[in-house]
Amino acid sequence: MPLVRIAVPRHLDDMQLKHIADAIHESMVTTFNVPADDRFQVFTRHTDSELVWAPTYLNIAHIRSIVFVQITCNEGRTVEMKKALFARLASSIARGGAVLASDVIVSLVEVKKENWSFGNGIAQYAI
Repeated sequence: MPLVRIAVPRHLDDMQLKHIADAIHESMVTTFNVPADDRFQVFTRHTDSELVWAPTYLNIAHIRSIVFVQITCNEGRTVEMKKALFARLASSIARGGAVLASDVIVSLVEVKKENWSFGNGIAQYAI
């Protein structure tokens, strides 16, 4: 169960957020072997003063429509899978036109499977 937290500028509209949500989910299904019905996302919209980023970092310029994507997921995926996810996320989100690929910043937080509960107070994956 990846849990995805997405922070976006307030000026992005609901259709743009839907595109971003769909692009993220499709990217995870395609590159991370996430089941299609395993979709948990939380969006937050922020004013310009609430999103802070370096205008240029690692020779990548960032502009106003930056998107921060934090994915908490089970550990164990390969570096190749992670690279594929990052590339697909950036290109898929950029296809919507509101955000450039260079403005998609992704962070993975990997946890052990037993650190999840899918409801009813039960650790369904704990051995």
